[in-house]
Amino acid sequence: MDHATVPLRAETLQVLRLISEFEPLLLLRGDDDGYGSRWTLSGQQVQPAIAQFLMEFGFVADSGKTEFGAIKLALTEKGSEFRENGIRWWSELSLVQKLKITLLG
Repeated sequence: MDHATVPLRAETLQVLRLISEFEPLLLLRGDDDGYGSRWTLSGQQVQPAIAQFLMEFGFVADSGKTEFGAIKLALTEKGSEFRENGIRWWSELSLVQKLKITLLG
């Protein structure tokens, strides 16, 4: 997979950095309110394109439910490797490249 297939690369990397054993990505299923499924991390909404990408490529997997019924998504081994590769990739970029990626995706 090349970097072009990763949605919102800087934001995706930030999500990967924040996911931990004690802070999983949460999937809140629901069509009852007309909004459909939502993903949150540390109380903040995660862009659907990012969450779906992480799920589709096996970077996160179901690790149980919260007491309120939200599905906890934890990093898989593949996800941890992807995060480490992303951190390494980010550290090799120049300031201008980081700004361009942050602003333009």
